Amino acid sequence: MTSPWSDGIREFVLAIADDEHLMGQQHAEWIGVAPFLEEDLAFCSIGQDELGHAATLYAIVAGDGDPDGIDDRTLDELALDPDPTRWRSAHLVEVPTPEWAHALVRHWLYDAAEQVRWELVADSTLTPLAEASVRAQREEWFHRRHADGLLDALLPAPDAGDRIRTALVDLFPLAVGLFTPVKGEAEAVATGVTAAPFETRLPEWTNRVRQRFVVDSLPDGETTPAARTTRSDAFGPLLSRMREVLELDAAAIW
Repeated sequence: MTSPWSDGIREFVLAIADDEHLMGQQHAEWIGVAPFLEEDLAFCSIGQDELGHAATLYAIVAGDGDPDGIDDRTLDELALDPDPTRWRSAHLVEVPTPEWAHALVRHWLYDAAEQVRWELVADSTLTPLAEASVRAQREEWFHRRHADGLLDALLPAPDAGDRIRTALVDLFPLAVGLFTPVKGEAEAVATGVTAAPFETRLPEWTNRVRQRFVVDSLPDGETTPAARTTRSDAFGPLLSRMREVLELDAAAIW
């Protein structure tokens, strides 16, 4: 078995996995309805990457630190758990973004934060997590390039730029919640599972947000425990959609 491992570190890894899973699901729901074909394909590809990262992390959790030999049914039981109290996702990845500007802004905000988070575990003493970081950072570079390319084209346009900045005001407080300390994080830092508390990188990320969107000020956001330990109103409908196929026949092997 890979060490270190404990209930606290399990909670720490689970929070990352839940974020990746729900972000992948949110991207997938734009397939077929994005503004143009290229974005259907791009969001499909990015969503697949995020779901792949989630599957890797869930395997680490399900295997108590050792992902080898974990089967799909075990992953499904964890990744599609119907009990809301089990989940540790940030509210940013739970809420719907029916407007394209909001979907794009969330895409950028999440991936910019994700870059920092993967960097913090790049040299993790939990070997499978460090290995997951190598793969994820390679793929996330393309995600950020995609989001930056669209923002470069749209922010200078008056109408598009206004919509994007409105979306930023709406989503920034939720995005700050990504940095909420999770149960087990202190232990993860102490044992070298992560290099530092995620919240310590919040100022760096916030500065990048200001520069990217060319804004002087941002709305308030808080990293309170409720941002991870309670579910948003949007979580129930989202989980129901995610479990829709499974619930056709819970005993089936899909």
